[in-house]
Amino acid sequence: MALIVQKYGGSSAGDAGRIKNIARRAIATKEKGNRVVVVISAMGDTTDELVSLAHQITSQPDEREMDFLLSTGEIVSSTLLAMAVKALGHKAISLSGSQAGIQTDNTHSAARIRAIDPRRITRELDKDNVVVVAGFQGVTEDLDITTLGRGGSDTTAVALAVSLGADMCHIYTDVDGVYTADPRLVPEARKLKEIDYEEMVELATYGFKVMHPRAVEIGQIYSMPIYVASSFNDNAGTVIRGGIPMEVRNKVRGIAHDSNVAKITVLGAADRPGIASAIFEPLAKANVSVDTIVQNASVDGITDLTFTVARDDVPKALKVVEPIAESIAAKGCVVDSDLGKVSIVGTGMQNTPGYAARMFTALSDAGINIELITTSEIRITCIVNRGKVVDAVRALHKAFELDQE
Repeated sequence: MALIVQKYGGSSAGDAGRIKNIARRAIATKEKGNRVVVVISAMGDTTDELVSLAHQITSQPDEREMDFLLSTGEIVSSTLLAMAVKALGHKAISLSGSQAGIQTDNTHSAARIRAIDPRRITRELDKDNVVVVAGFQGVTEDLDITTLGRGGSDTTAVALAVSLGADMCHIYTDVDGVYTADPRLVPEARKLKEIDYEEMVELATYGFKVMHPRAVEIGQIYSMPIYVASSFNDNAGTVIRGGIPMEVRNKVRGIAHDSNVAKITVLGAADRPGIASAIFEPLAKANVSVDTIVQNASVDGITDLTFTVARDDVPKALKVVEPIAESIAAKGCVVDSDLGKVSIVGTGMQNTPGYAARMFTALSDAGINIELITTSEIRITCIVNRGKVVDAVRALHKAFELDQE
């Protein structure tokens, strides 16, 4: 008897009819002889609506109360799903994150899972229940409710699968797998049968919305296979696992993109030890994620320091950086919020020359200027004008012939 953890996103649970559909899918999995745990997100746009409601009360909601508020979205969907399973004649029980034993640190809105005590879930599975767990949430040592941040339900599902010793974690969403690029932008994009954890982490980090990178990282650390498929059809999905053969014909596996990019430049900063630390340590404490960092060559002991953040984080970043720029006698800060990024990803690239040149040529031929470049062993990312992101994705997909196996 296998143990399967299934996760369903907000679009899969958008209304009562869709919740009933999830119930039927969970029951079908159980009737194949499996034990089933279902992690569910809040219904549709519930989280956004709760955020909006909080900001109608106050422009600066208290972080603890905000987490408590947002956690209710998943409580609603999990209880409704348990009711739907019971209405179809099967046993079920819903559990909050705390009832499911998910213990976190006390970082509100972006908590990290410290441990999971799976005993309650195991007891309920032994009673032949479909166990429905509210995603995106946990509880601190002081019993305060926390939320896990963006992609939190993915993280909940994979972490539960690991702690329960599940055979596989299924992530059901509104797309039927992982494609070589966003099929809405590139009709020729090809669905991958399987992809390596490392490649998926890079793709998710740099723009693929199918899964959150934190969840894939947990799967990689504990070798938990993850199956990504659609909740709206029975088409074969994509398996994320280790040990994918590297010697494939096409060493680029996918094109990721992100249009939510801004560039901040600290002008005329002194080129001396401690300046970078003075800027980036406070940004980290303010929970601002920094991506690309470029420091120009020093002239007369003065340099410009450029970094990218999510466009949504610009106000928070400037609130941190502008006083620092003044304190270090920099000339000021300049922001460009009209940027995006495109990335090519593939483990086979790390030992094969020529991929950077091929990427840059494809972008040049498409008339796309590169603002900044950042790389890892298996990824090359170019920052470009936001209006050129779609053209860049299409040009790169064609240049690397990703429509062909």
